[in-house]
Amino acid sequence: MSSLSALHVLLVDDNQHMRTIASAVLKSAGVGTVREAADGGSALEILREYPIDLAIVDFNMFPLDGVEFTRLVRNSADSPNPYLPIIMMTGHSARSRVYEARDAGVTEFVVKPITAKAVLDRIQAVIFHTRPFVRTESYFGPDRRRVQKPDYKGPRRRASDQATVDS
Repeated sequence: MSSLSALHVLLVDDNQHMRTIASAVLKSAGVGTVREAADGGSALEILREYPIDLAIVDFNMFPLDGVEFTRLVRNSADSPNPYLPIIMMTGHSARSRVYEARDAGVTEFVVKPITAKAVLDRIQAVIFHTRPFVRTESYFGPDRRRVQKPDYKGPRRRASDQATVDS
């Protein structure tokens, strides 16, 4: 991976030990700036005060958890960067949690205990494999479809998609 020294990362976790580990991983990879917060509310304040390129956020925090933080970043009128890449960390990888984070607008997902490789792979994904953002009545965030098939010729992907007419 190319140099990460210009990257400004916001690390949000209510567990100080976990922040220490994740921060050490980021700094050893060459990340230039790591700002830390213990909850989503403090993280929002940091976003308003400092330029942040990427947020790594824990799922389960109090009083403002990672999912609600993500929703506020994506949808709040005063959000400083609704397009901010957000990597969600969690010790609970149940499908329902992954879907909840995805549906809030999380960009990537990593399961605890984290490894340097897993974190760096997710960072690489958000930097080099960006997905377009989608806005619907109920969702704003990165396109949830991981695979785009340009040669797809079948029926509409969703019932709500506009019908296309072949000439």
